[in-house]
This record gives sequence, structure tokens and C-alpha cells, in this order.
Amino acid sequence: MAEPAYVADTNILLRLAKPEDHDYPLVQRATTRLWDRGTEICYTPQNLAEFWNVATRPSGRNGFGLSIPETDRRVQVIESNMTLLADNELIHREWRRMVVFHSVSGIQVYDARLAAAMRVHGVTHLLTFNTQDFARYSGITAVHPRDVT
Repeated sequence: MAEPAYVADTNILLRLAKPEDHDYPLVQRATTRLWDRGTEICYTPQNLAEFWNVATRPSGRNGFGLSIPETDRRVQVIESNMTLLADNELIHREWRRMVVFHSVSGIQVYDARLAAAMRVHGVTHLLTFNTQDFARYSGITAVHPRDVT
């Protein structure tokens, strides 16, 4: 049976880009295990926008404080090692359906958009630290990095 593809949540991408983060070893082990099994790890344009936001935000405001060239270099690493799930109109329609059906509000609209992209692209697994944020979405299996064996 083929290994299912995974989407890497932004919290995973951020930790992979910051080796001094205390969760870096856990995320590194989890992604390495997935790649060693031949698993395709994906990202969405939304992930990169969220990544860019945190990477370029000043460290005093809960960001990395990286320069544009350094952020661009780190994004290029993501782009060269993972598969882009491109945006399209179907994702927008699925997202609209999901936010109404699940009564999604506030910051959780971004998780709904990620779940919509996964559904449209047929990706069922998500690597994330926030597994509970995706529990409402049937067909999405949210996996914490510590649970990748």
C-alpha cells in the first residue's frame, strides 16, 4: 500500500527553518522518517505566506527577524524539497462550504483553508502540532510529529 502524502502545517515549516528551536529535533526526525518511507510532503501558498509573515516579523514581536534575502533562501529550501499544492477556484469553493458548515470563525479560518486545499488535492494527512484544530474535518488525519513512527 502506498504511503499517503502529507501537508506540512506552517508550525512544522517554521521549526524546520530554525535549528535552535527546542522542537527542531522532533520535527527533523518526523520529516526524515516520512521522506525515508518515500512519503511526499506538501505545502500550500498559504503556508508560505504564513511562514514569510513570521520569518520577517521582528523578533520582539514573536517573529524570527530575518532579512528578505534570508527568508527567501529558506523558502527556496521548502520549495525544492516539498510539493506545492496550487491554489485554485475549487479550494475557494470548498473553503466557503466548510466555514459555513462547521461555523468556523476567527483565526481558525486559516486552518479551514488548509483543510479545503487538502480535500481538493486529495491529501488526507497533515503534520502539525495543532492536531485538535483539525478534528472537526472528516477525511483529514492530523498527525503530531511525535506520532510519526
